[in-house]
Amino acid sequence: MNGDEGKVGSVTCEVVEPVGQSIVPEASEEFVLTPHIQALTDRALSYLGVGYAVHFAGLAGTGKTTLALHVAAQLGRPVVLLHGDDEFGSSDLIGKDSGYRKYKLIDNYIHSVVKTEESMSTLWEDHRLTTACLNGHTLIYDEFNRSRPEANNVLLSILEGRILNLPNLGRNGEGCVRVHEDFRAIMTSNPEEYAGVHKTQDALMDRLITINLGHYDRETEIQITQAKSGLPRIDAERIVDIVRELRGVGVNNHRPTIRACIAIAKILAHRHSRALVEDPTFWWVCCDVLKTDTAKVTHDGKSLMLQKVREAMEKVCGNHSKRRKNHHRLATA
Repeated sequence: MNGDEGKVGSVTCEVVEPVGQSIVPEASEEFVLTPHIQALTDRALSYLGVGYAVHFAGLAGTGKTTLALHVAAQLGRPVVLLHGDDEFGSSDLIGKDSGYRKYKLIDNYIHSVVKTEESMSTLWEDHRLTTACLNGHTLIYDEFNRSRPEANNVLLSILEGRILNLPNLGRNGEGCVRVHEDFRAIMTSNPEEYAGVHKTQDALMDRLITINLGHYDRETEIQITQAKSGLPRIDAERIVDIVRELRGVGVNNHRPTIRACIAIAKILAHRHSRALVEDPTFWWVCCDVLKTDTAKVTHDGKSLMLQKVREAMEKVCGNHSKRRKNHHRLATA
């Protein structure tokens, strides 16, 4: 896994070289730690500190995975990263028999007597969940509700009794193994998504402490946008304010997300442009990134989003210009 794979949502955690089936997340230079993010981190670490599993629930673009990586990094343990998959069975999480080993001994010590002994044993292959449980690593199970409930049933005994149940004959015949005392679990899910997800069993949800994530506060979004793009703060402020203005317009009111801020800012920086109404690049990039087909429509079926984008740009940029003029007048008075 390379460093780019750790860059998710609004906060960046750089993933260094893998260690076996685990990774070691570290904060990159673009990492933004505001009081808002620190407060979420402290809450999660409090729960993890006494052994509870933490569940970050939030809409797409709210930085669940990156926050999970950041929190895991504070624990100082290697991280095992899993992504929920509808094709998963329990063996994809804990392991399975991967073949057989055959042993044959021929004893011909006495020339007239030939003694032969044969034995066969299964070969067990640990998968990521077992590796994390045995070695005391931190499990990040991203979008865990994309896996079928029956596959995730193995987590019940792990989170409640700190016991990992294995199939018969698994790992030299052990029926179960004790979970390492340093093992911790962080899960993420999008409760609003309906495509490709499964309803999570109550027994599993009862073993998790859920922290619901919304959009970050304005200051955090500004700092993230600026850190990701290198734009001046005033430009980052305008971009964030436009995006926040539009969140109540569409049918899906959680959009646009911080990803839209980052995209607009990066393109402006690449074009050496500014977040100004008179800058043509700013106009077309905002329209392209923010004009979504989930917007409210008129009675004749036409989307209102393009109109709303233009109105938001004019409103925000106009307000920023007025504030700058007022500050300048006060400063020179």
